[in-house]
Amino acid sequence: MEMNQYLSIFIDEANDHLQSLNEKMLQLEQQPEDISIVQVIFRSAHTLKGMSATMEFKDLAALTHEMENVLDLVRNSKLSMNSHIFDTLFKCLDALEAMVQDVIDGGMGTGDVQDLVVTLQGIVKGDVGATAPATSQSTAKSSSGTIGSARGSIQLDQYQRSILSQSLEGGHSAFYIEVMVREDCVLKAARAYMVFDVLERNGEVVKSYPSVQDIEQEKFERSFSVYYITQVDEASLQESISRVSEIESVTLVKLDQGSLSELEETATNQQIKEEAKQETAAAIAKPVDGTAARPAASAPSSGSAAPRTIRVDIERLDSLMNLFSELLIDRVRLEQLASEVHRNDLTETVEHMARVSTDLQNIVLKLRMVPVESVFNRFPRMVRDLAKSLDKKVDLIITGAETELDRTVIDEIGDPLVHLIRNAVDHGIESISDRVKAGKSETGTVNLRAFHSGNHVFIEIEEDGKGINRDKVLETAIKRGVVTPDEAKKLTDDDINMLIFAAGFSTADIVSDISGRGVGLDVVRSKIIALGGHVSVTSKYGAGTKFSIQLPLTLSIITAMMIKLGSEKYAFPLSSIVETGSIPRSSIRSLHGTSIIDYRNSIIPVVSLSQLVDCPDFNDEQEEESELLIVRKGDKMVGVLVDEFIGQSEIVLKPLGKYLSSNLGLVSGATILGDGYVALIIDPNALIK
Repeated sequence: MEMNQYLSIFIDEANDHLQSLNEKMLQLEQQPEDISIVQVIFRSAHTLKGMSATMEFKDLAALTHEMENVLDLVRNSKLSMNSHIFDTLFKCLDALEAMVQDVIDGGMGTGDVQDLVVTLQGIVKGDVGATAPATSQSTAKSSSGTIGSARGSIQLDQYQRSILSQSLEGGHSAFYIEVMVREDCVLKAARAYMVFDVLERNGEVVKSYPSVQDIEQEKFERSFSVYYITQVDEASLQESISRVSEIESVTLVKLDQGSLSELEETATNQQIKEEAKQETAAAIAKPVDGTAARPAASAPSSGSAAPRTIRVDIERLDSLMNLFSELLIDRVRLEQLASEVHRNDLTETVEHMARVSTDLQNIVLKLRMVPVESVFNRFPRMVRDLAKSLDKKVDLIITGAETELDRTVIDEIGDPLVHLIRNAVDHGIESISDRVKAGKSETGTVNLRAFHSGNHVFIEIEEDGKGINRDKVLETAIKRGVVTPDEAKKLTDDDINMLIFAAGFSTADIVSDISGRGVGLDVVRSKIIALGGHVSVTSKYGAGTKFSIQLPLTLSIITAMMIKLGSEKYAFPLSSIVETGSIPRSSIRSLHGTSIIDYRNSIIPVVSLSQLVDCPDFNDEQEEESELLIVRKGDKMVGVLVDEFIGQSEIVLKPLGKYLSSNLGLVSGATILGDGYVALIIDPNALIK
């Protein structure tokens, strides 16, 4: 069978099950006596095992099989969870994640799991010993009576009957098998899976009743039955199935060509009855007097319909976004042409197209939106492991996980958040003894929040640890040349806290000086800025620290202010613009070589865009009055001198190649205008130092 077509499905489902296993294991660690959690873990483990075996990922299947054995003892109250078992199972989950990643990378899901397998087997043997065989004896019944009526419930089609017949002719054995689980069995589906595992190792299941899907979902009472082909003898088959625990009885009926003839005759009679029923129903439904028959009353509704979802390949969404981007460019072009032609019917058509494309744009953007939960869900396990290794007690509280972000941002924000949360647990939260001395609870708290505000998403990481030592930060910043002593005197507390993001601030000896604050945070800041975001930090010494990250909702289509510089056009993201206006050249002054202006009772620097981009046919120094953009980044602002404002426009952000982006720090991308020309998009963050 060609497995490649199912590979993406396996990867998605495996990741879902691994995430569920991690979450439930963390929950079980807090409530180790809750058997219902163990049952959910067992179900995920055995499903993952079955999927792995089907895809022939043997190491994955082997490890999950041994995990099942341990979990089976726990759920049957034959084994109590302890720290050793928890640590082992968490290591197993790490190994499973690594093997799934190997599958993603094109491998066969291989991994060195022998040590883990031995450890799991030791838990089973060392703690509880070998499990005794089932006490109830399996019995074989004749094909008459009860078993005969049960066989009638499975309807074989012509193809399935043909398979059984050909197998008998080829020297194989064919059986009808009925399995009954014990009445006190908690997880019937798990036992059924084990029986199917035995059967599939020794032959082929032709038909089951109920269906395999229903059995997996425990949609059966106590028994299920199959038609089966094998070369194993009846006694060995009976013994193999009976070894599965919590099975009350196994009934085998050997089939021959005569039995198959009876099945075919039964099927034919059944078909005749069904056709007769349909003809009778049609006759009843046909009105005698020519009036319409009244439909039968529908069954009571069982509630609202279940949500319908499908998995869509990411590349398809990217292709859809690219196609819509081209459509948006053409729309702008049509709007420009319509304004030049001055035909009412053309103008009305273009306006309608604009409204429709706006609705389409909203739908396309929503398709790309992903809950931040897909990033957040990795952190509870990470915090648990980190706190355990540091001998700390830490609670991670997540709120707003349903908040949505563009997939492009989601893909990139994970690493910065990992670093900030590790920083919070490692360097923010104090040791248990230090917290007790400070009059705090032994358990530290890290809050991870996400929420919408305007056209942005905010993510906050806040802990109740020691806070940032202002004096130590300032001392280290001066020592490392990040700021001069004179500049340091003018800094506010928030300005000092932001110094930990400065490049060059992170050095080895800072770990002891300021408890690691600042180690690698310049990389975090650079990553967030590259996403069009902003990060800030507030802290109160002795009380804790909060990092706040501001991110754009989407990076694909933005609203921008279009401006001219002579014959060239540029775009500024509207979210960074505070104000626009005009300013006479005489109001621009120079202070220590920097151009400045008075702006609303404050002094802000002014830069000339024409000088920054070396515009060939415009120089604002020759103008008596210049147009001015006030651009903000955090609490800092700068004025940007431009030639002329064109107006606001929705533009499609096209990324630049690696060569251009590394050589043009002022430019974050480009867009194609309605007239077909390219306009560069200015990165406001690059204007403010």
